[in-house]
Amino acid sequence: MSNPLQGAQFVLAAHRVHQLPADSGAEVAFAGRSNAGKSSALNALTGHRGLARTSKTPGRTQQMVAFSLPPVAQGEGQPSLEARLIDLPGYGYAKVPEPLREHWKQEIDAYLNQRKSLRGVVLIADIRHPLKEFDRMMLEFCFATGLPCHLLLTKADKLSRNQAAQALAAMRKSFPDGLHATAQIFSSPAGTGVEEAREAVMRLLREGRVASDE
Repeated sequence: MSNPLQGAQFVLAAHRVHQLPADSGAEVAFAGRSNAGKSSALNALTGHRGLARTSKTPGRTQQMVAFSLPPVAQGEGQPSLEARLIDLPGYGYAKVPEPLREHWKQEIDAYLNQRKSLRGVVLIADIRHPLKEFDRMMLEFCFATGLPCHLLLTKADKLSRNQAAQALAAMRKSFPDGLHATAQIFSSPAGTGVEEAREAVMRLLREGRVASDE
């Protein structure tokens, strides 16, 4: 099967929201704690091993990084969508200085609330551990704003297949009613769930935010 995310290219790294590419087209944000395997997941999904920097020292992504994608086809008669992936700074790692941590908290909040082209969030979380405060905050934001979220439970290769399946089932049960979120098992080194995750990203790019009932 061809990879719809192949051809992703680095565009820029932004310290502030207003430095990102023009707020048009469609983009999906990747969020997660610094040690959850976000860069490895981006590299696996795009098929570009060196696209996002990986490091044995978590917290290396300290800017919002924009990657362009090939245009996304829409329905018949509609123009293709300009598409991007946005890698948000890894959050919560203890060695990041407090002023920088507070800066990114504010910038991530501004990004999520201001970007009209944002179609959805891919949230990266280590399958071996319960969701952290940042993860829960992200899910709550998506719930409150109707923003679709796809949860990648990474590092599944560290568990048995049965343990991973149980963790996934428990995670899905914990979602509140009305949360437009999906979840899956994922492992970058083992290639587990890569095709499923690519399909989820493309679905987010095409479908976008859920209309509010208010």
